Amino acid sequence: MAEDQIRGKSLVAAAKDVANGFFTVNPLTLKKFTAEAIKALHHQLKKVQMEVRNERFDSHDVLAIRNRNMRLQRLHQAMTVLENTARERRVIL
Repeated sequence: MAEDQIRGKSLVAAAKDVANGFFTVNPLTLKKFTAEAIKALHHQLKKVQMEVRNERFDSHDVLAIRNRNMRLQRLHQAMTVLENTARERRVIL
């Protein structure tokens, strides 16, 4: 597997797909990743997480708040799985 691609997509697109719920990160998908690819994906997930947190929305828009929180939850779950996989492989993020 190429270091800068997941299923034919760049890491930036894959991180956005994780946030939107189109792709899930699990230990099986990370099995073929090199240490550099794990670091790069972690960096992209953190960048997308900052972008989601910086998005502006109306404080009374319940649907927008819910969507934002779901995206943040998906990103947090993916980062947790990624960090645990990195710890098992002794990869320093």
